Parts: sequence; structure tokens; C-alpha cells
Amino acid sequence: MVAVTGAAEGAGRLLAARLVASDGIRKVVAIDAHRGDVDGAVWRVADVRDPLLSGRLAGVDVVVHLDLVCSPDQDARERRTHNVRGAQTVVLAAAAARVPRVVLVTSAMVYGADPTNPVPLAEDAPLRAEANESVAGDYLEIEELAASAAGVHPGLDVTVVRPAALVGPGIDTVITRHFEAPRLLTVKGSTPGWQFCHIEDLAAALDLVVTAGLAGPLAVGADGWLTLDEAVEITGKRSFELPAALTFGMAQRLHRLGMTPAPATDLHFVAYPWAVDGARLRAAGWKPRYDNAAALRALIEETAGRHAVVGRRVGGKEATMATAAGATVAAIGAAAAIRRARRRRR
Repeated sequence: MVAVTGAAEGAGRLLAARLVASDGIRKVVAIDAHRGDVDGAVWRVADVRDPLLSGRLAGVDVVVHLDLVCSPDQDARERRTHNVRGAQTVVLAAAAARVPRVVLVTSAMVYGADPTNPVPLAEDAPLRAEANESVAGDYLEIEELAASAAGVHPGLDVTVVRPAALVGPGIDTVITRHFEAPRLLTVKGSTPGWQFCHIEDLAAALDLVVTAGLAGPLAVGADGWLTLDEAVEITGKRSFELPAALTFGMAQRLHRLGMTPAPATDLHFVAYPWAVDGARLRAAGWKPRYDNAAALRALIEETAGRHAVVGRRVGGKEATMATAAGATVAAIGAAAAIRRARRRRR
């Protein structure tokens, strides 16, 4: 008997549907703030932060927690409250209901994006992301919760699954918005190494984690990675290059002024490599349906008609003007925006 949080949409919906169709699963409990459309599941409408959640987990053998907020537009405090408190409540509720196993989905972002990263990163590589207000900081707190769970709740096994950059219907992150820009920002001297994980492949991986009882941590992503030239060819977008100091310094100033939704450290994940080697899942027989090229094409199709610059959604004309003239205009435009914001504050 498996409970899936966030079952009304995204990877949670796909996983719940897969488990309903699985001969090895007796019952699927679908948990979300609203009822979804997965037939055959037992729906229990609940907020994952509700202290009474344990009452919804009676008889459950495994909980897969997928109720996470990742949109750059979400207020950072509200997002962290939902993500971290939600994971804490799920673990506490599972322990109270004597559920033997919890699967927490975080992200390969916890490894950090850095120009010195080996490509690919091993699953047991150190977690080097910055513990700040970013969504990567949320994932780090959830990872700490998972690491301490065995000592706090004897008898409860917590498995962590870390997908690469997610793509698919409804996915809205700093990574997906990077590909909504008219041109692809690159940092001088960087080699991003793009790796993706389609939510259909994440659902298939979680299905295997549940049914085969795989132990974590487990990284999930398409095999290999794409170079910048390959990403440019697939997307049809040209790239433009800025020095690292200018890119991250200006991005942080704009964020402090409330003009961009994400802190500058989030740009590390579009500038530097963080591709992972999902060796454990491959050894267990998991094979992704989408390779990196197919996943990127699906992302471009999903985001068609949207425009973003430094993670902020803008109109098409504004986006083109912000990037078309390259590094000089980008720097001048950002500096002018900062000056205008300062004058308004005065």
C-alpha cells in the first residue's frame, strides 16, 4: 500500500497512475490539497503540513513525497515553509502511523553547480550547494531531515531521490525559465553540461524505487549531457557570454531590489555543470524514455510563447531588447534599472 503526496499533478499524478496499474501494489492513497483525476486511487484531500496527516496514512507501507513548490515566482519564505515543513510533517506522520518507509524527492541541485565539478557527479559526491534562500537551500534542509531520520525515528527508512533538471508539463523552475530567454546566457569560461529528467522518467524511476525497495541516495537523469553547442542547435537560440563577476554581481543586485525572483546563486545552475551518474537505478534496470535532446525539445515545446530574462517573466519585446545587443547593453540596462529602483525608494 503506497501513499503519494502531490498526486493531483506533475510527477505525483504520473506515479500514482503507474502504481494503480501495477499488479504488485494493493492500494494507492493519493494525497493532495485538492482531488485529482487518477482513477483507482483512494483520494485523501489534505495539506502535507497538517499535523493530523498521520491519520491519513493508516496501513500504508511506503510514502512517496512529491508535494513541492519550485516556481521562481513563489515567495521564498512561503516556498520554504511549504517544502521543508511539508517534508518534516510527512516524516513525522509516517513515524506516528508506523509506516516503515518514506521516499523523499529532492534534486541533484544539492550537489551544487561549480566549474570544478567532475562530469558526471557520483551519487555519493559531497553536497556542496549553498544553504541560502534558494530552492536548492530547501532541498538541502530536506536532505538533512532525511539523514537524521533514522536516529530520531528508529525503524523508519528514508530514501532520497535526486532528479536532474526536471522538465515536462507544469514544471516551472529557474532552469526551465533559462530556456525561455531569447538567447542563452553563458558565463565566460564555463561549460554547463546540460542534463535533464522528464517527469515521466522520474515517475518510472520512483515506481522502481518503491517496488524493488531500492536504497538511496539515488540520482535520476538522462544518460550523459548536452554541450552548449548542442543546446544551441536544438533550441535554435543563440548564446551570449558575460564575465562571471558581472553576471552574478548584477543578478544579486537585481534580486535584492526585488526585480528578479531568484538569488544569484541560482544562476550557477545554468552556468556550471551538475550532471549526475544514476548508476544505481541503471543497475536496477531503469531506462529513461527521454534522452537529453528529447527532453530539451519537450521543454522548448512546453515553454513556447513565454519569455524570461534572469528568471523573470517578461513580454516578448522586452526580452528581446534585454538580450539582443549582448553584454554591454545587458550591463547598462541592469545598472539603469538599479538606479531607477533606488530613486523610487528615496
